[in-house]
Amino acid sequence: MAIAGQQVTVLGAGVGGLAAALALARCGAEVTVLEQADAIREIGAGLQISPNGACVLRALGLGAALDAASTRAQAVELRDGRDGALVLRLDLARLRPTQGYHFLHRADLIDLLATAARAAGVQIRLLQKIDSVDLSGPRPRLVSALGSQTHPAVLIGADGLHSKTRAALNGKTAPFFTRHVAWRCIIPAEADAKPVAEVHMGAGRHLVSYPLRGGTLRNIVAVEERNAWVEESWSLRDDSMEMKLAFADFSPRVQGWLEQAQDVYVWGLFRHPVAQNWIKTLPEGAAAILGDAAHPTLPFLAQGASMALEDAWLLADCLAKLPVAEALAAYQAARAPRCTRIVAAANGNAKTYHLSGVKRSIAHTALRLGGKIAPNLALKRFDWLYDYDVTQG
Repeated sequence: MAIAGQQVTVLGAGVGGLAAALALARCGAEVTVLEQADAIREIGAGLQISPNGACVLRALGLGAALDAASTRAQAVELRDGRDGALVLRLDLARLRPTQGYHFLHRADLIDLLATAARAAGVQIRLLQKIDSVDLSGPRPRLVSALGSQTHPAVLIGADGLHSKTRAALNGKTAPFFTRHVAWRCIIPAEADAKPVAEVHMGAGRHLVSYPLRGGTLRNIVAVEERNAWVEESWSLRDDSMEMKLAFADFSPRVQGWLEQAQDVYVWGLFRHPVAQNWIKTLPEGAAAILGDAAHPTLPFLAQGASMALEDAWLLADCLAKLPVAEALAAYQAARAPRCTRIVAAANGNAKTYHLSGVKRSIAHTALRLGGKIAPNLALKRFDWLYDYDVTQG
């Protein structure tokens, strides 16, 4: 194995970073993860793992852990936000019975990845805030907030939206504010909560909700178009009344959920370009980025976590089979076109969910008719996304 015995440093203990660390350790690398937080944890939020992401977790030996920690989705329902009327139901359990779509708490996914990574020999070091990444020398150079320096042989930047590694590879770029803001919160679920993702669509806004942790909790993400700029941060708290007012004309079902919202977070949605440069080979080392550091995406296709899992698997697989320079080149060549397509598809969903007036009526009528005439057609449009299995080479 080309990577066996080599020292690898991963920046960031999120989904992509921990998955890459685990996969690389399984290939024989000596992996250290540097995480700036004081503990491996995630602010409460739900996420979806579609079949293309689930196959990576199963290939990493985490299939049973995924099943135990998640809720298997039965369907996705698109609903009219004003009255809750069903527009289109995608019956995942019936139309795609062999594929697993999962709802789970982000903290539970982080926990199972971190546990498996440590068991594989990965060293996870906390309170490691990195101020700068320099790729101009023979090896990557990391400078911490305390001034200490490290020079790993291989650096994997899984350091998110504000990636220092991406900036070292591409320079700084200014993201574009999409004039969308999103709120997220978790509330207690009703006793009869069904394993369904509901998308409630309104003019200039939509709300997505699905159950977590065996149906005991309900995840909510609510998106509104607005001109007022909001910081691009997952940890910015907001008054729940702001979210309630934004969706005051939505159905009683949605109103009932929002009345329970207490701990609410808000963030601005920014469009970042897919990175031009994902990799760099140095005289004595190399660097690569993955996940949000390489291809930040809007949340309208629920692919952030699954894309990071795909990246992690393929990067480790390439490094295990090829010399480092060839491995990194193969990794970017394979991943960049697919991730660019996914990011574009997510951008398109925002427009579909937020239609108003005549366009909205026409689109909803077409979706209703399509669901009756050819219920499988809407899902087949995304076969290129969900049927993809990166672990099969």
